[in-house]
Amino acid sequence: MSAAEKTENWPGRRIAFKSFAADLARRRAELGITDADLPRNSGARRTASKKALLKAIKDAGGNW
Repeated sequence: MSAAEKTENWPGRRIAFKSFAADLARRRAELGITDADLPRNSGARRTASKKALLKAIKDAGGNW
């Protein structure tokens, strides 16, 4: 069964991501929740390769 066939036969409710994201943003705004209020990943369980990747991004001037 292809991926398209699996999604065509999905019996559950479908929600377009664009409308979900807009609704989420609206609800957060109503509650006064900003990105600063949301917890960040502590990184306590990052692998060495992920740490190296993030360091390379930072060294190249990026901000992850």
